[in-house]
Amino acid sequence: MSTLTKILIVLLTIASIFLCGIVVTYVANADNYREKYTSQKSERDGLKEKTVSLSEQLNNKIAEKDALEDKLNREIAALNKQITNLQGDLKTINDKNQILELRVTDMASVVETSAQTAGTNGQLLKETLVELNKLQSQQIKLSAQLDDTSATLLEKLAIIQTLETEKKRLTEEKLELQGRLGKILQPTGKAPAPVTPVTPQKDVARPAPVISQDIALKGLVTAVDLKNKMASISIGSADGVKDGMKFHVTRGDKFICDILIIDTDTEEAVGALELMQEQPKAGDTVSTNL
Repeated sequence: MSTLTKILIVLLTIASIFLCGIVVTYVANADNYREKYTSQKSERDGLKEKTVSLSEQLNNKIAEKDALEDKLNREIAALNKQITNLQGDLKTINDKNQILELRVTDMASVVETSAQTAGTNGQLLKETLVELNKLQSQQIKLSAQLDDTSATLLEKLAIIQTLETEKKRLTEEKLELQGRLGKILQPTGKAPAPVTPVTPQKDVARPAPVISQDIALKGLVTAVDLKNKMASISIGSADGVKDGMKFHVTRGDKFICDILIIDTDTEEAVGALELMQEQPKAGDTVSTNL
């Protein structure tokens, strides 16, 4: 055997060993890549299923919230109308009460100055006092009804706030899962498809505010935007005005509308017009209490 043949045999042996090493390395790496791909694919499929499930839950919650909000808004509107009627009845009774008190005072004066008509006036005074007591009892009853209506309104507002919080939590969880899915799909050059809600979105109903009873704030209407049903008043946070307060707009003894405060500055506040009986204008009086 020649030297050249031996050299060729040695080179061939070395090349075979090198090729075997390359094949072994390739096979080992191929198994690792396959296992990694399988793991990432399983995780991606799990995240997709969880995203779809959460999207369905979110859509169901949104549908339930919208239905409940519609129902609550109708109930709130009915309660607001009932409150307005009760306030009107209460004002009428107060007026009658003042008239009867004047009559009682007049009758007492007549009794003291006229002995001849003492018996007749005494009977009339007695009847007037009985009627006054009835009106005062009715006034107390109406005040209690007004308090009960306000408490019911507060309960409805609390339900709406709870639904809003649940919707926000589900939305944040959905966004987090979409971000994680996007990171997993990024090495493959893909991106998660946007999720289309099954139930169309609706505008969130604005809850009616708590009616102020104990704070007596007064001011004037400074500007009115009838197109957008907005108005601004001459008092602000420095005077104790807060977002959510309701002011009653009057012109003389006439009720015009209500203003629900939605933005407060130091010297003025802006709100939405509600329960409009007439168009408000600059210079009308606003107060928290009628």
